[in-house]
Amino acid sequence: MIRLADDLGHLAYVVSGDGPAVVLVHAGVADHQMWDAVVPGLAERYTVIRHDLRGFGESAPPAGPYSDVDDLRRLLDHLGHERVRLVGASWGGRVAVDFTLAHPERVHSLALFAAPWPGYDWSAQMHAYDGAETAALAAGDVDAATQVNLDMWLRGPAREWADVAAGLADRVRGPMRTSLVNMGVRDQHGQGPGTSDLAGISVPTLVGVGKLDVADFQDIARRYAAEIPGATLVEFPTAAHLIALDAPDELAAQLSTFLAV
Repeated sequence: MIRLADDLGHLAYVVSGDGPAVVLVHAGVADHQMWDAVVPGLAERYTVIRHDLRGFGESAPPAGPYSDVDDLRRLLDHLGHERVRLVGASWGGRVAVDFTLAHPERVHSLALFAAPWPGYDWSAQMHAYDGAETAALAAGDVDAATQVNLDMWLRGPAREWADVAAGLADRVRGPMRTSLVNMGVRDQHGQGPGTSDLAGISVPTLVGVGKLDVADFQDIARRYAAEIPGATLVEFPTAAHLIALDAPDELAAQLSTFLAV
């Protein structure tokens, strides 16, 4: 990982391959490693850029007010990329949406997978998850909070742990724990999602969701696909929330076709 230092700490990033630039923005319960199985195929044709958002992975927790959108712009300026193909998962998907709205001239195409919706009327299931996570963190039990998140976002509500590929929980547990440890400082300093009109997005857009994900996110994916002009919706039958972990080959195939446009 390479470090880009600034007044707030530093961003860690890694670049693979050669060709037009593709940026992969990770989920809010993971780090750049969630894309590991997808990168090799993309790097055969593209310059693949991944960074850890502040407070995730190897990027330092923020020392003051920050914006994930501004951080991404700063990173692209540093690397000399004027226009990119932008891909985001979960919170990273919302970062990608907000970046596209803020800097439309810098985005060639947009792909978002299981992105949240600002102000969404969450289900009782989501409120129960949030309550369990909050209680665990209030008790100082980060391990319990991590397990709550593994159950919700990796296993998902529609399957048992025996149905999840061996080793995936071990891969994501560390990054997920780091995200929880730094949640408070991120919430204190971070800028929330934008509220701009999605009709303003004019680039080719792919919206994806796992069929084993929480029902809220399946509904949200349909909303994104309906409100972004010309967007295409794709569903992944064997994936829960973290599609890049559950169905990397299927995701890579979809991206390979979409990014070539």
